[in-house]
Amino acid sequence: MEAVNDEIPADKQAKVLAAVHSSRRGRVGGTVLEWLKVPAGKHSPTSITEVTDKISYLKELGVDAWSLSSISNARLRAYAQAIANRPPAESRRRVEETQVLETICFLRVTLLELTDTLMYMTGRRVNDLLRHASNRVTAKQARSAVEYRQQAEAMRQIIHDDDRSAEARIAALKELLPKDEKSQPNSHAALVRQSLADDATRVTALLNSFSDLELKGHADQRPMKQVVALRELLGQGAKELPVGFDAGIAGPVWHDLLSDADRTKAFAALKAATMLAVRQGLRGGRLWVDHSWEFRNREDLLISSAEWKKERQRLISALSLTTDPQKFLARLHAHLDVGLRALSEAVTDGKLEIDAEGMVRFHKLEAMPVDAAIQRSRDAMFSIIGQVQFGDMIVEMDACTGFSEILLGRRAKNTQELVACYAALLAHGTENDAKGVAAMIPGIEVAHISAAMRSLEARDRLRKANERVVEFQRKNPIAELWGSGDKASADMMALDASRHLYNARVDPRRRTFAVGLYTHVLESYGVIYDQPIVHNERQSSAALEGVEQYNARIEESMRLSLLAVDTHGYTYVGMTVAKLLGFDLCPQLRNMAERRLYLPRSIALPENLERIAVTNVSEPAIVKG
Repeated sequence: MEAVNDEIPADKQAKVLAAVHSSRRGRVGGTVLEWLKVPAGKHSPTSITEVTDKISYLKELGVDAWSLSSISNARLRAYAQAIANRPPAESRRRVEETQVLETICFLRVTLLELTDTLMYMTGRRVNDLLRHASNRVTAKQARSAVEYRQQAEAMRQIIHDDDRSAEARIAALKELLPKDEKSQPNSHAALVRQSLADDATRVTALLNSFSDLELKGHADQRPMKQVVALRELLGQGAKELPVGFDAGIAGPVWHDLLSDADRTKAFAALKAATMLAVRQGLRGGRLWVDHSWEFRNREDLLISSAEWKKERQRLISALSLTTDPQKFLARLHAHLDVGLRALSEAVTDGKLEIDAEGMVRFHKLEAMPVDAAIQRSRDAMFSIIGQVQFGDMIVEMDACTGFSEILLGRRAKNTQELVACYAALLAHGTENDAKGVAAMIPGIEVAHISAAMRSLEARDRLRKANERVVEFQRKNPIAELWGSGDKASADMMALDASRHLYNARVDPRRRTFAVGLYTHVLESYGVIYDQPIVHNERQSSAALEGVEQYNARIEESMRLSLLAVDTHGYTYVGMTVAKLLGFDLCPQLRNMAERRLYLPRSIALPENLERIAVTNVSEPAIVKG
């Protein structure tokens, strides 16, 4: 409350509280708070306008001017979630201080999330416009090919028409090919840019959604120069691009369109170029918005310069790194020597082969023989356990771990509250909704399950409850046979989702809309981390985050040293960051036969590895870096 009172005067607090609980005009009705709670839809122009209206309303309340920097992000989200989980009438019954604190945090978090949502939606809209432009160009190129063949046939007939004089044939050819006809660009990309410039109405509509965001960036970089120039022209009410406009603020590929004699078309080209520059600038960090979680200034996302200067040496020591490049290279050489020697021995032992063309060949893995003793032990265990109902297993696990206490935030007051918590888990974890689960459990009402489902949505509750279960599992003696707990694997599975969700994508395998769930699983089968991600994007950052989140809260002896991922779960940068964080990212690589070893020039290389080695890594460049 002190942080809120320092930034927002008491009279302003009262006005904000009254505003969010006031009724909205129009046929939809309801309160402003209910309107702000409604999630964003698909990336259609209507949905983008709806999100833009909400951002504009919050900025009118002055929410963008509240930094609330002394309140942690986790605390902000927790207070905001409390408002999101309750009906407005229920929130109004809280004491005034609680109302003010929760409402202020809710409005701030909502503005940050809506800004990120708008960025994602406009990004998908830009992709739609590019795809439509490409389709138009493809159709136009198909028509042009027909016209070109017809023109070639007409020229052939004129040239071989012996009934005409030479002068008549030349005149007919000049009429067929006018001297002042403008030549069209040859490349597909150039035609797409021209098509985007011709689609001025939709490009302008999309740019209008950025108008209230106050984009910021480095003044000397092209994206910001284009944004500033377009703002000034629109502020002057310009309909055409002024003669002599500096086309150098855009990329060279746009210069021809910006220099068009038709200055109206040139202005439309500037809008299209700015639209793409804004999209690329936001993704690359050259542009940013202050009121955003993910698209803020990079300096705000990193450790502050003063703190970095103070803590740099301690952090480097904590990661077992060094500031001395020669020591770093010595460590690198030691690791390389061990690894190359092991690889050379594997080649000698025939575990893999390197042919004369330098192609790496692996022998096909064969399944181990089934041990009859293990099968007998398994059958004996299952016969002792017997048949068990899933509901009994949930209760037994809760008795052993107390996960319901974490999910509810306290001990359950009665049996009904406990059963509602279990029912909420079933509703969230299956295709059933609250009504369907209530029909399966006697004596429980739909409202109780719905309330429990909302409480489970609080940040980190499910994660911490799951940690209790994993911790209990690892204490079981049989888990020691499954692994030491220092290795894990990670992969994504697709969860079906509504096509109206802004972050839903088409699953390329099943051709249905879905959201990805990226899960980290220990070698002893415990699920240690999971997070929702967008389909069809690289997953290396999600893979790294899961390991770092786990290692940060686990004692040193239990830290993960190896994470296995598939081809989507790594990049070269990701593998580098994993090394610096002290664990190995082990991907399944595509085209393994064609892989090469990139090594420093000074490395001592075993003879049987020479055919797959490329010794062009510069150690002076490493020292300089």
